[in-house]
Amino acid sequence: MKRTIIHIDEQKCTGCGACIPNCPEGAMQIVDGKARLVSDLFCDGLGACVGHCPEAAITTEDREAEPYDERGVMANIVKQGENVVAAHLNHLKSHNQAVYYNQALEFLKSHNIVLPEMGNQYSERHPGCPGSAYRSLERSGTVVEGTNNNTSAGQSQLTHWPVQLHLMSPMSSAYVGADVVLSADCVAYAYGDFHKDWLKGRALGIACPKLDQGQEIYIDKIVALIDDAKINALTVLTMEVPCCRGLLKIAKQAAEKANRKIRVKSVVIGIDGTKQSEEWV
Repeated sequence: MKRTIIHIDEQKCTGCGACIPNCPEGAMQIVDGKARLVSDLFCDGLGACVGHCPEAAITTEDREAEPYDERGVMANIVKQGENVVAAHLNHLKSHNQAVYYNQALEFLKSHNIVLPEMGNQYSERHPGCPGSAYRSLERSGTVVEGTNNNTSAGQSQLTHWPVQLHLMSPMSSAYVGADVVLSADCVAYAYGDFHKDWLKGRALGIACPKLDQGQEIYIDKIVALIDDAKINALTVLTMEVPCCRGLLKIAKQAAEKANRKIRVKSVVIGIDGTKQSEEWV
């Protein structure tokens, strides 16, 4: 599979070893006087080692690599003591890696290893902007099919935060194995039953193909949703105005680039709030 992983420039590397203690996952060793990536399985690609190289010899790249193995990493890390385990967990949290974080906690629990200061589930705290912190939102309302007795009428169907495509992490637990809706920003304002008809039971990402900056990262994020989070389906909701078509173009490019193949559904909403078309593309 193709994923983000570190790259070591052998010409720049002096073999000083400063990177080694900053890779608690155990993916790097000094071999023949140079830092080497000795295990793709143990490299999470988050780059904890990058800033510790005095020669700037370590970067990240997207390439074919074995899938990252969090449980294998934990088996190596627990040997290094509680402080290293805690540092690794905080590292995962700071990058919104909810899936890997929970896998690490499951490993600790199965081996009867207790870290009192760590919670038993993915933390909503975030060291950066509070608005980009991952949150899981519980929904308790129910709908009685075939009747007008809708006890969740008007209730939000949003199950997670954040949802803006720049801020969301493809490996957040909300997206893993989910049906995903990628919606243009304006759709929810034009389509009155957006939550009931399109959001319920799905994970959400939003973007504006006309105004958003840095859209080149959008393709990579959608590829990660398909290949890494292994989403089930992708529905792209756009408005009928021409500038909205770019979002579907981005989604189709990502689907073609991804190793896994899933179908993409296009839904176009009119500015009057009606559904103009719905088709697989």
